[in-house]
Amino acid sequence: MVRRLSLALAIGVALPGGAVARCEGYVPQARPQNTFAQDVGREFDRILTDGWIEFAVYADYAPWSFEEKGRAAGVDVEVGRLIAKALGVEPKFRLVAAGENLEADLMNYVWKGAAVGGRVSDVMLHVPYDSELVCRIEQVTFTGQYAAENIAIAYQGADYEEKGPTPPFFRFDPVAVENDSIADFYLTSLIGPAGKIHRFRSTAAAMDGLAAGDTKAAMGPRAELEAGIVRHPEGGLKVHSPPLVGFARGNWTIGVGVSFQHRDLAYAVDDAIENALGDGEISRIFAQYGLTFTPPQR
Repeated sequence: MVRRLSLALAIGVALPGGAVARCEGYVPQARPQNTFAQDVGREFDRILTDGWIEFAVYADYAPWSFEEKGRAAGVDVEVGRLIAKALGVEPKFRLVAAGENLEADLMNYVWKGAAVGGRVSDVMLHVPYDSELVCRIEQVTFTGQYAAENIAIAYQGADYEEKGPTPPFFRFDPVAVENDSIADFYLTSLIGPAGKIHRFRSTAAAMDGLAAGDTKAAMGPRAELEAGIVRHPEGGLKVHSPPLVGFARGNWTIGVGVSFQHRDLAYAVDDAIENALGDGEISRIFAQYGLTFTPPQR
């Protein structure tokens, strides 16, 4: 899906204090209030007074966020509930569709609202923390890093008894990827448009194909691969994260996005996440979904 590719292409790690140097080549954008009418969202005091906070989360993005029995569920949703609890308000979740790219999603759901009938949410979850985005999108405060993610490889344990496969194996062994994902582009650039690369509509579908024996391996974001293993506990599937030669952006940090006009809200959300990381609540969420938790760089 477009979302997967746009997130992956945007990923990176910005160390505190490092973004200024990286922003030296960027020309400041026109301030939003001087360009067009927009939905500025609710101030932090209004959120506390109203007694609820709304989180924008991606729809159909298991294990991160999805609808289950008419309710929002997933790792990001549980993180949102932790934030709301820390702020003393009720959480509401808005399942949103991915746009053309991450910049469009942030515009539609964080700082402006869609052109037709659009409105912003208070916080958007599952936003990559990337120094280039910090420089380029001044209308958003990127904060609240709560996990790290990486590209990994899932495989049939019976086919690779000694050790898991690495990308060169896929010149000969069939591998499943999400169509037009960063894993797809990486393998295609590494080994060419080989017939061994089987493309599926999603990483979840790629894992279903692996479990069915259509391929010997699958490549994609680790959490989505592990979610597939949870769905197929009898499949004998394993996952590992080998070094990926020439893959400069195979790891990234996940955080939140808040309108730049509501920095006090952004600070409060970041404090809530920092505390949840410190007491192990976020790592327990990952364990609940059968996922590996990698602490973020903050």
